[in-house]
Amino acid sequence: MRAAEELTVRPCPQCGTEIRADRRFTVWCAACDWNLEPGGGPDGAAEDKGRLRRLRRRLAQQYGEQLYADLGAAEAQQRPGRRTKAGVAAYAIALVVHAVTAALVVSGLWLLVTGWGGLGVVGGLLLLALAWPLRPRLNRLPSDARVLSRSDAPELYALIDEVAAAVGTRGVDTVVVDTRANASVTQLGLRRRLLTLGLPLWEVLTWQQRIALLGHELGHFTNGDTRHGRVVGTANRSLGTWHYYLAPTPRPTFTEALVNLVYLVPRRLVMGLLALLELLTARDSQRSEYLADAAAARAASTEAAVGLMDRLLVTDSIDTTLSREVNGRRMRRPGRITAEDAEGLWEALADHMDSIPESEYERIRRVGERHGHSVDAQHPPTHLRRGLLLRVTPVPPLVTTDAARSERITAELAEARSALALRIVRDA
Repeated sequence: MRAAEELTVRPCPQCGTEIRADRRFTVWCAACDWNLEPGGGPDGAAEDKGRLRRLRRRLAQQYGEQLYADLGAAEAQQRPGRRTKAGVAAYAIALVVHAVTAALVVSGLWLLVTGWGGLGVVGGLLLLALAWPLRPRLNRLPSDARVLSRSDAPELYALIDEVAAAVGTRGVDTVVVDTRANASVTQLGLRRRLLTLGLPLWEVLTWQQRIALLGHELGHFTNGDTRHGRVVGTANRSLGTWHYYLAPTPRPTFTEALVNLVYLVPRRLVMGLLALLELLTARDSQRSEYLADAAAARAASTEAAVGLMDRLLVTDSIDTTLSREVNGRRMRRPGRITAEDAEGLWEALADHMDSIPESEYERIRRVGERHGHSVDAQHPPTHLRRGLLLRVTPVPPLVTTDAARSERITAELAEARSALALRIVRDA
């Protein structure tokens, strides 16, 4: 009933074609693209602050388009073979970065041992203090992470294991749920695997789309993304720490200006190494995303993987809807926030996302074709990811779930759903 009430019919002021649209969303003309971008398009300068971020987005667009043109039906379903020359070079640079840290540790220990009349002790401590924040750091669970163990959610873990087998890898050791409209996988320590599920995204997907999401994330473990590996990934973090410490002091005093000048050359060197690693790993990283999409299709079907891409196109609506819901709930009951204020939050979000008309998806696809919309600066443009899935031969699902299993998984997530809904409303 609501969709009918929001329907508007009008002629296009540019070409005269009749427009039938939901006035809750942008009213535009599919025939001539009138009002396709009422705000004039994204502000690239505001969106991409920082040279490295701009480089990442440019490479994502460039290599995303190249790979879309190069990947055929057979190749899109294959896993990468040996490490590429660029990947080997990135690996070598990462080892050099770690060798510098190791040299600081060895030099610091040597000065501590030799002493040099006390001066060596001071120098050794200084070198060790410098090496400490630059050490290769493995990922750890945040202290406030909402962890679901296998005993907490056996059905969810069983589904993850089934999807993992379908894409050719093993499952994960830990699942974390959070309040971001996203999902990701990473290594914990040396061998443990972590899957993070953002409930705002999970809640707006169908069950087959959720399986596609799991297939995509687990697919990253099968395709050798160099950028996020332990050696190159930790080197990137070490270089980022160097860059942070060498950053110029804003509005410096005379002494600080001299320090800024001294730091100029090493800062440029570190920035150059970060950019070089980005260049060397960008193509493999983009390809890994396409291959992860193919894994999603194998696990859940091409139709479900395409549906997931459509939901990713409108993730901004997730954040907007949550903000609107939270503001409305806080205004109705000002004061202390209780669990009652968070009730129905996920259902309201899902209802709104289900009401988004196809015309809005099509509009965002066309905007994406103009500007290269992507999930973030490191993903290929979403419309190309969707297009490649549609270009290859459609595949049926290897993994499905019935109503009873879905209900059991939902019950396992019930406590986390309530707690995270309350956190969103309370912390807004």
